[in-house]
Amino acid sequence: MNILFLCTGNSCRSILAEATFNALAPAGMQAMSAGSHPAGYIHPRSLALLQRKGIPTKGYYSKSWDSLPHAPDIVITVCDNAAGETCPAYLAPAVRAHWGVADPARATGTEYEIDAAFELAYNLLRKRIEAFLALPLEQLLNDRTELKRRLAAIHTSTM
Repeated sequence: MNILFLCTGNSCRSILAEATFNALAPAGMQAMSAGSHPAGYIHPRSLALLQRKGIPTKGYYSKSWDSLPHAPDIVITVCDNAAGETCPAYLAPAVRAHWGVADPARATGTEYEIDAAFELAYNLLRKRIEAFLALPLEQLLNDRTELKRRLAAIHTSTM
């Protein structure tokens, strides 16, 4: 099963989700991330945070959704609609869900406050990924409507 975490820049949230998912997921499940307008780099605070959490960062890079190695089965957008951010629309056949997270790259304030924004984004994504991995996925893959409903419920229950 291939999961795509999608946002605009692919430098923070989608990278945090991809690396965290891959660190937690069982064999046979893999996450990818991409952006509709990739920044071309991973935000240094994202890399530092993942390293502090003991999550491998080797091989991750900011990439376009035009260069995905596999077609995703599930696409999860992580843009923040509440902040007026426009999420890219992935049109290929896949189960789609939205898990909005504020962009830590836009955080301002002290170093501590900016680091806290990255930590908050990571914690929120990790909770959602853990809830996703706890789903009875073998059953849900046969019922795309229920899978979509459950993915949406994960977003709502972890806001």
